[in-house]
Amino acid sequence: MRRETPAHSPEQTAQVVEELPTGRPAGCPFDPPAGLAELRERQPLVRMRYPDGHLGWLATGYSTARAVSSDPRFSSRYELMHSPFPGTEELTAIPPAPVGDLTGIDPPEHTRYRRLLAGKFTVRRMRELTARVERITTEHLDAMERNGPVVDLVEAYAHPVPALMICELLGVPEAEREVFTWRAAAISDPSSTVEQQIEAVNALAEFVHELVLAKRAAPTEDILSDLTTTDLTDAELAGLGGFLLAAGLDTTANMIALGTFALLGNPGQAAALSAGPELADQAVEELLRYLSIAHTGVRVALEDVELDGSLIRAGESVTVSLQAANRDPARFPDPDTLDLRRKATGHLAFGHGIHQCLGQQLARVEMRVALPALFTRFPDLRLAVPAAEVPLRTGMSIHGVHRLPVTWDEEPA
Repeated sequence: MRRETPAHSPEQTAQVVEELPTGRPAGCPFDPPAGLAELRERQPLVRMRYPDGHLGWLATGYSTARAVSSDPRFSSRYELMHSPFPGTEELTAIPPAPVGDLTGIDPPEHTRYRRLLAGKFTVRRMRELTARVERITTEHLDAMERNGPVVDLVEAYAHPVPALMICELLGVPEAEREVFTWRAAAISDPSSTVEQQIEAVNALAEFVHELVLAKRAAPTEDILSDLTTTDLTDAELAGLGGFLLAAGLDTTANMIALGTFALLGNPGQAAALSAGPELADQAVEELLRYLSIAHTGVRVALEDVELDGSLIRAGESVTVSLQAANRDPARFPDPDTLDLRRKATGHLAFGHGIHQCLGQQLARVEMRVALPALFTRFPDLRLAVPAAEVPLRTGMSIHGVHRLPVTWDEEPA
């Protein structure tokens, strides 16, 4: 059961933000909603009224967001949260996290899953996958060259590269990978109806469940097969497989697409991608910071917590604006400028604390390979439509673009 919102003194409720700022500035698809910077400048932790009437908090400062994300006195359990997003007024209760969803659970359950998976996503193991990422990117760049010069980069490149890498990690048979990636794409396709999206979600869940059974019967060299040797049940294995798919596909696909969009609007910045391994790594970190596509998180106080001079009562939700924190000038000088030579280490694009993204090293490898390869193959790559006509993923938990039409000059025959 959700806790009742506790009463507060007049001093605590004097400054109340009536809703979470979500509207991005016109013509600035890469910038956070303007209201967030204004709030951060005034106070990095403020009272905020949630759509269902709950009186909680909004954290916009870097140090505040980092503190909330790493403090065990704050819970990640969905069923305890209030949604901060406009349009959720009628959402009186959020259901608990499905089996295998690490983002919506706390220790000790979270600790058990995390320990089983952590060794599968080490820096060394993910870097060993570089050759596979290079092969996949080359195949898709070849296809772009054959089918171009005008293509939708999301469909032709940004989505299939991480999708196929997830297939490799989960051990999806090659003959079934095309159907697998098609169903995954249908979930976030804006042209899909709600019924079609639900059908795609259910079909993928059934697919992963059958894959788990196949791995138990005949293990191969992949993460799911490795996990069949643990005490995880079939339902837990299927849930974790679905979680890895959701966490590792949509995010990286949008980082590649939105990152390309940002670079096309900043001529000269892309050169840093091919200026050597160290600068390329810095460039990826800066893109992660600057774009912050997983822009907002929520935590719930399990007990009274004093933070930044304010008392957060047990049961209150705290919305953590990762996009505002990553643009905090107190942590990153001139934060609204994309500078691929900046040392952006310490950003919160992958979150912080025990819920920091498990697959962050894989995402880094995919970006580190895919973006330089794209601009090396097509040095004159450019938008095929005016920037204002690129359809953004507004109102979604992962920011990005639905489509990115691009073109280039064909070599003379």
